[in-house]
Amino acid sequence: MGMIVDPDKISIDGAAEPRDLVWALDLTIPVRPQIHAGLRQRIIRCEIAPGTALSEAEIARRFAISRQPVREAFIKLAEEGLLEIRPQRGTFVRKISKTAVMDARFVREAIEANIVRELAAEGDAGLVARLRKQLVAQRAVPVGELYDFMRLDEEFHWTLADAAGRLYGWKVIEDVKLQMDRVRHLSLRSFPQSKLVRQHTTIVDAIEKASPDAAERAMREHLRLIMDDLPSIEAQHPDFFTSA
Repeated sequence: MGMIVDPDKISIDGAAEPRDLVWALDLTIPVRPQIHAGLRQRIIRCEIAPGTALSEAEIARRFAISRQPVREAFIKLAEEGLLEIRPQRGTFVRKISKTAVMDARFVREAIEANIVRELAAEGDAGLVARLRKQLVAQRAVPVGELYDFMRLDEEFHWTLADAAGRLYGWKVIEDVKLQMDRVRHLSLRSFPQSKLVRQHTTIVDAIEKASPDAAERAMREHLRLIMDDLPSIEAQHPDFFTSA
């Protein structure tokens, strides 16, 4: 039996309206993964703002569950670098580490630049056709539909890794890019989706033309965009960031 729970009474100081912080909790299956996934998504989307205090007891009360699964979810989120558990002081959403963002971009660029290089050397017409369809879907996303666009963006990059037989590389990227994703969500509030689609198109064009150098250059430029945007994003949200 499912249950709709409203956790908006936890200390939220983010951009979302309270109704956006409601999600379904199915009490017939383990709740810890659901609490983890729900909070994780909202932290990455910056719906729960960096620096926000979270109450284990309050979340447990709101979901009408024991504190143990909430505590376990908090621990996992802390291990992922999204929460900071301060003994005797409380649990807080970690601020976005600029160092972690730069490290994640470096790792991601190293892996994905090589992926598109390999794909361009192969010249797979079927892959190009598949990617062209994805570009059409990306262009069709209305401006402001951030989550739909982010989902298609993830699909695009995953498709490249899958086509190159580099899904382990994609797993490595997923493990390190959480802080980068938080910035990307903030950037999409201010920067046009069309720019990202144009960069995706340039990558696909290079793969189609069997030009490894152009494909690598386009991917590196694409992934470095976040570093160009970071200063202005930080200026808009100075309380969200830390240099540590």
